[in-house]
Amino acid sequence: MSFNSEVALRLERIAVMLDLLGEDSFRAAANARAARTIADLAADLEPIALDQAKLRAIQGIGPKIAEKISEFRRTGRIEEHDELVAKVPPGLFPLLEVPGLGPKTLRTLWTQGGVVDRASLDRIISDGTILSLPRMGEKSVEKLKASLAFASSPSNSRLPLGMAMPLAEAIVEHLRSLAGVKRVSYAGSLRRGRDTVGDLDFIVGSDDAHAPKILKAFAEMPLVSSVLVHGETKCSVRLRLESNSTRWGEDQAAPPAREIQADLRVVDDSCYGAALMYFTGSKDHNVALRQRALSRGQTLNEYGLFPNDDESTPPQSRGIKPVAAKSERVIYAALGLPEFPPEIRENRGEMDLSEVPSLVSIDEIRAELHAHTTASDGKLSILELATEAKRRGFHTIAVTDHSKSSAVAGGLSPERLREHIKAVHAARDQIDGITILAGSEVDILADGELDYDDDLLERLDIVVASIHAGLSQDAATATKRLLRVIRHPLVHIIGHPTGRLVNRRPGLSPDLGEITAAAREHHVVLEINAHWMRLDLRDTHVKAAVDAGCLLSIDCDVHEREDFDNLRYGVLTARRGWLPTDRCINTWPADRLHEFLREKRP
Repeated sequence: MSFNSEVALRLERIAVMLDLLGEDSFRAAANARAARTIADLAADLEPIALDQAKLRAIQGIGPKIAEKISEFRRTGRIEEHDELVAKVPPGLFPLLEVPGLGPKTLRTLWTQGGVVDRASLDRIISDGTILSLPRMGEKSVEKLKASLAFASSPSNSRLPLGMAMPLAEAIVEHLRSLAGVKRVSYAGSLRRGRDTVGDLDFIVGSDDAHAPKILKAFAEMPLVSSVLVHGETKCSVRLRLESNSTRWGEDQAAPPAREIQADLRVVDDSCYGAALMYFTGSKDHNVALRQRALSRGQTLNEYGLFPNDDESTPPQSRGIKPVAAKSERVIYAALGLPEFPPEIRENRGEMDLSEVPSLVSIDEIRAELHAHTTASDGKLSILELATEAKRRGFHTIAVTDHSKSSAVAGGLSPERLREHIKAVHAARDQIDGITILAGSEVDILADGELDYDDDLLERLDIVVASIHAGLSQDAATATKRLLRVIRHPLVHIIGHPTGRLVNRRPGLSPDLGEITAAAREHHVVLEINAHWMRLDLRDTHVKAAVDAGCLLSIDCDVHEREDFDNLRYGVLTARRGWLPTDRCINTWPADRLHEFLREKRP
């Protein structure tokens, strides 16, 4: 585990333990925010962990958190964490993974019900004593039992973006077809484009008359395995779904069937924008918005932006008319802010912006620079690949079949690659309106050497250098390995730079500061691999690369026709990292892109 991960884990546990002990909620929130900040940092904090000034210069790290980081660097522990651990039964921590079982409820179960672990919780449920505890009626206990069963399932991990989005879009279309639905959208972390989601949120704008039928239709969808809540304006269900992946990558088995919770809220259409903003989040972004509203004499909630009259009861319940509620745009405008794209609503600096940044969009992508054919492990011939790319409006397609060390993927020997280059050149004469580049996805060996000699690399229009093995190297070794490749004069792109697979392996943890600085110096492009199993670079790494002034590519790593559809996931990840259009080489006109690639050839 990296230094950042170790520190973030301890800060997160401090926050949870403070809540479990009923101590200062503001202190708990501060530690939780710092944990999220540190977990999301692309730069390794260890080299500056003893420098208080540098630590405090990072947004989200204050003096007390900086001191804890330094303490962990010096001693390998945080005293506050260890003191709290001694007060909290260790068996409570796994219970926090149970959906709907937060620190406050767990505190009641612990302090009043004697729960110290899963076994003791099962016991008070079994003997009925749980029913004597506050807010633990029969319905609540039944929900808790269902959540415990769900938490015990091996398939309850966060759902990858590429599985969650098609499902959510199908549900949106189903809801849109219902009578009385005026507006509908998915919200939450899915709308923000996170690489994984814990649950699905849906907002419908309608009226009271149609709400019951809309909620009923939601509860009766074919994929619903159980209904958790069915109220007047809200319905929560659990959906059971199968894997929709046909390619899980190197020796990766497809995931089992799994379940995910889905929540629907039906709101009056007049406050649809406020509800959509609130349930899109993120939590930290919403907190920043509420603080801004208060500073302007207003109060913001899921029903709208209201004048702040310091009354304890919610303004909407007293008939107060909102200043803005119908759309996100009017709410942001009323707060004196631009309408931030959902992807950047993470409280990572967006609140300081006076205008919306010009982020890359999917309709600007005009080239695919990482694709495989039947020569290695792809399913399309060269011409089939080029025809599909042309159909999708691309001016350039790069054929980058695997190199010889990727034997399991049918990697090409030097002799086969020479023949493959000739085949690509021949295909160019058979199709108009698109340029086919002869390239290779060249393996980066454990020591940073490339899989082909320079004489052969010089014959390629494009070299995508990728790591497929040696993915357990320590940070220093991985950094040295990647730097050697970045400095190679014939390399254009570093493909999926860390080698991670979402939810399945973490990949390498190189020093992103050194990597991005070198990539900028040597005009090497860092790839955002758009396949939803990878999304590598991840969003925080993209932001680090953007801040360093790097060029990036968004590539689908095409193996079959449907892989082109993954482009949107790469674009979402790029937007989460604040990637401007002009820094993404896939958006460049053909002449500019081709000239850039030729610059690395003798």
